[in-house]
Amino acid sequence: MSTIEQVKEQLTTQECRRNLAGVYCKTEEQLEPVCRRLEGVLEGFCRTFSPGADTQVFLCTAAGRTEVGGNHTDHQQGKVLAASVDLDAVACVGANDLGVVRLYSEGYGLCEVRTDALDKVPSEENTTPALIRGILARTVQLGYTVGGFDAYIRSDVPGGSGLSSSACYEVLVGVMVNHLFCRDELSMAQVAMMGQYAENVYFGKPSGLMDQMACALGGIVSIDFADRDHPEYRQVHFDFMAAGHALCIVDTGADHADLTPDYGAIPAEMRGVAAALGKEVLSQVSPQDFYDALPTLRAKLGDRAVLRAIHYFSDVERVEGQVQALEAGDFDTFLRLVTQSGQSSWMYLQNVATYRDCADQPVAVALAVAQHLLGGKGACRIHGGGFAGTIQAFVPLEQLEQFRAGMDAVLGAGACRVLSIRPVGGAVLVD
Repeated sequence: MSTIEQVKEQLTTQECRRNLAGVYCKTEEQLEPVCRRLEGVLEGFCRTFSPGADTQVFLCTAAGRTEVGGNHTDHQQGKVLAASVDLDAVACVGANDLGVVRLYSEGYGLCEVRTDALDKVPSEENTTPALIRGILARTVQLGYTVGGFDAYIRSDVPGGSGLSSSACYEVLVGVMVNHLFCRDELSMAQVAMMGQYAENVYFGKPSGLMDQMACALGGIVSIDFADRDHPEYRQVHFDFMAAGHALCIVDTGADHADLTPDYGAIPAEMRGVAAALGKEVLSQVSPQDFYDALPTLRAKLGDRAVLRAIHYFSDVERVEGQVQALEAGDFDTFLRLVTQSGQSSWMYLQNVATYRDCADQPVAVALAVAQHLLGGKGACRIHGGGFAGTIQAFVPLEQLEQFRAGMDAVLGAGACRVLSIRPVGGAVLVD
């Protein structure tokens, strides 16, 4: 690691700027805002923690993510297609000798966790300290010794946006811990699994692993979660812009608050179907066995659980088709499968609206407006967990400005974001 002044000096070098250009998909001439942002993080670290002149620090990053295919398939150890995007969280990190991890996040304040108290604290569920404590505990379980450190974090991944700000945060903390205490021996896939462990066990959210993997790995990646401890993944190389389409994420303005029971019901009902067939998760169930047992399953579990399982089986097949289409350069087939996935999520998975308040369906309205503006071209679908948050659209470039203006007119200025896929997920930027 380097002193703060040395890190500042590195940010001015051609080698460092070349590296940053690769991470952020920019030319070296476009890097000034990136460098100013990193300088701001260094200044925030100094302002918050008052380090000495010889304090050793490094800068690191973790990306936001977009789900491209496989809606609610990861928690059933199925297949997904996901990608890192050019919104991220960055941090300046330095060790301390206090036996305390102190993480300051702009807009949220300071969190502190003692490194000698890493057992789960039930009253901490659904809080940021729970995530930090869980990642530290998992690091110790893997055989490493952790110590105190300070970090100043700045993120442009908006919370509740469907771009996985929480998984981005988990991966960022994992990158810090890996670099400080694990000699960077953990792969980014292992860092992702540390984040999922913290979210499932300490935070109390029964999430799958897709979000963390996509934030950690970088690029477009196809992931098969059949082996829970060793998910298989590979990069899928494709340029949406070169295919004449922009990737847009549209914020519906709906709030995720109080939706945990709705999210939790999806994996619970899918696992209920699997259990009724003698399995743990749906990836272990033969589709034919499922359809043969439909009458029994309906009587035992109800129709919604059955419909959600139908979505699972069909969306896993679509992921395979999407990968094949992108690798073959067949973008029309890819778009058709995106549309089918969205229709399946709406009809079978039923994560577009909660139906607790039938008059309040902002995600459905956003999808309807997007389909109207696209006029039969491109594709759109629910994005991420659903019920609130965002929708995803692939928009022909010649329609982009009209589409963006139309979505913003209904949902508010800045609702429609145009994203790029970045090749790097979690990483140390300057050491």
